[in-house]
Amino acid sequence: MSRCLQALMLTLCVLIAPTVLAAEKQEKELPPSPGTGTSPPPDLGKDRNGNPVDLSRLKGKVVIVTFWASWCGPCRKELPVLGHFQKVVGRDALEVIAVNHKEDRRDFINVVRANRNIDLTWVPDSQGKLNDAWGVRSIPRMFIIDREGHIALRHIGYSEESLPGIIDEILSLLPEEVKSRPGGGQQPNSAKSSR
Repeated sequence: MSRCLQALMLTLCVLIAPTVLAAEKQEKELPPSPGTGTSPPPDLGKDRNGNPVDLSRLKGKVVIVTFWASWCGPCRKELPVLGHFQKVVGRDALEVIAVNHKEDRRDFINVVRANRNIDLTWVPDSQGKLNDAWGVRSIPRMFIIDREGHIALRHIGYSEESLPGIIDEILSLLPEEVKSRPGGGQQPNSAKSSR
C-alpha cells in the first residue's frame, strides 16, 4: 500500500472514530426501558393537537403506549388493530397512545392523515426525547400499563400470531364490568375523542 493511501486511511480513521464513539456512548447512556411493575415516565409530551398527554391522569384505565414509525411495516399493521380494540373495549376503559419514533413532523402528519379513521392518541416525537426516556431502541415497542399506572406487560415486535395472546393479556387487566358489557365493551353514549 502506498504511503499516500496509508496516510489517507489514517486520516479517515482519526476523523470517523470520534463520531462512532460518540454514537456508541449515546446508545449506552439511554436509560433502560421501564420494567414490569414500575411506573413509566408520566409525561408523554403533547398529542398532535397540542394537548398534554399525562399518564398520571389516565389511572383507572388500561393504557397501551406503542412506539411506531411510518417505515415500519409491522407498526402499520399493529396501529389499526389497536385502534379497533380500543373502540370495541371503550375509551373509558382503554387508551391507546401511539408515539412516533423519531420521524420528521411531515412524515408523522402524513401517516395520521392517511389513518384518520383510527381513533388513537397520536404523539409526535421527532427529536426522540420520549423514545430515549422510555429506552426504546427498536420498534414496534409496546408497553401495557395497568389501571394503577404500572407497567404490566411489554412487547417488542408484532405479528398476527402474537395478537390473540396480547388481546388476552389486555383483557386480563380490564375490570369484569367492562368485559361483560353488551356490544363488546363499547359505551353506547361514549364521546368520540378528537385526538
